[in-house]
Amino acid sequence: MEDGEFVVFRAASTPEFTTIGGERIGKQPRHIDWSPMMAEKGGYKHFMLKEIYEQPRAIRDTLAGRILEEEGDVFLESLRLTDAALAGIERVCIIACGTSWHSGLVGKFLIEGECRIPVEVDIASEFRYRNPVINDKTLLILISQSGETADTLAAMREARSRGAKAVAICNVVDSSIAREADGVIYTHAGPEIGVASTKAFVTQLVALQLFAIRFGRAIGRIDQARGRQLLAGMLHISTLLEGVLKLDEAVEKIARRYMNARDFLYLGRGLNYPIALEGALKLKEISYIHAEGYPAGEMKHGPIALIDENMPVVVLVPKNSTYEKVASNMEEVIARGGRVIAVCTKGDQEEKEKAECIIEIPDAAEELLPLLLSVPLQLLAYHIAVLKGTDVDQPRNLAKSVTVE
Repeated sequence: MEDGEFVVFRAASTPEFTTIGGERIGKQPRHIDWSPMMAEKGGYKHFMLKEIYEQPRAIRDTLAGRILEEEGDVFLESLRLTDAALAGIERVCIIACGTSWHSGLVGKFLIEGECRIPVEVDIASEFRYRNPVINDKTLLILISQSGETADTLAAMREARSRGAKAVAICNVVDSSIAREADGVIYTHAGPEIGVASTKAFVTQLVALQLFAIRFGRAIGRIDQARGRQLLAGMLHISTLLEGVLKLDEAVEKIARRYMNARDFLYLGRGLNYPIALEGALKLKEISYIHAEGYPAGEMKHGPIALIDENMPVVVLVPKNSTYEKVASNMEEVIARGGRVIAVCTKGDQEEKEKAECIIEIPDAAEELLPLLLSVPLQLLAYHIAVLKGTDVDQPRNLAKSVTVE
């Protein structure tokens, strides 16, 4: 349905669509590839846990039919922007809210790193009110799980009125944002019932990586060899995630240890800083524990004052380009009595000896680490919430789709 339309359902008759003025509207049926079984718990205690475990499958579905491995390129049929149109882009603005904003922050690193095009990331509710500098050489990327987020939709309309092109990344076929955008990349995560987003988030990360490759190839910043290298890692990420899910029992034990904490701090750097934000958001949403995500290098500019023997600090410290810096930040937390939960690369003996608890993820290319780091943080939030007895799937005061500004 479009804005300003009504539908009336009556038993044993075709739904009747009208305008506000009562004028009848003809609608063409569209097939949505979701089955009723996909919206059932399937033996899991909560939808959220089921959706966490569906993430390897969801990523495979998001990649399916889009990988041109030999060419080192990506096929995005519904993107609807030619190479010439992409070559005319001088700046990218990513617009989103909540969890989708966090995926957008990762997207900034991916697109700038591979394509060398400047990227801004805005919270949709702020974007319209700062009189942004937008023109016909600006590409807007709108990220929304539902495709109905009111603030994101309004931001898109504002930018398009100034000549910008818009690409949507969303999970719901024919949603408002998908219909109005110039192009769309569907995430194919399937229905997500839990309010706290999990599989929709990781498939957004995958969609952003696919777009970065397509964009980079179109403008000549990514050659065939680099394209093949990036795609090779993505093709194996589902298998790596299946291995991370085997940490579920170990993460539950850690959750029992920290479930009564009043505050949590999450630290990360670079690509992994947005995952610290997302980990903190998940804990807040479903356990009602106050949590903050922070850039690890910014800790000494304020949050370090909060650290004491009662403060659990989740440090994302995998082996990557910022490893030494984050390890140093972690030592600063330990020196002040903080209780460190380190999410590190498997076999990292140094961090294992320093942290109070560790969660080990497989080694992987730097651009894939956000996907691997997300899962244990989702599991940690889930198990703490279950232990505290909160409503995991429908946390208080929250809605799955925010359709008012």
